[in-house]
Amino acid sequence: MAEGRCMKCKKQVEIKDPKDLVMKNGMKAVQGVCGTCGTKVFRIIGKAK
Repeated sequence: MAEGRCMKCKKQVEIKDPKDLVMKNGMKAVQGVCGTCGTKVFRIIGKAK
């Protein structure tokens, strides 16, 4: 399960409905929503291989 930092809750939360994506600069990331408040959560994972 993916976790990310919610800027609204100001804590580490589980990402609901995570979607893997590759950004324009080649970095992998996960995007979803906060399980607590429903705000968008975005986490950069690292280099895409």
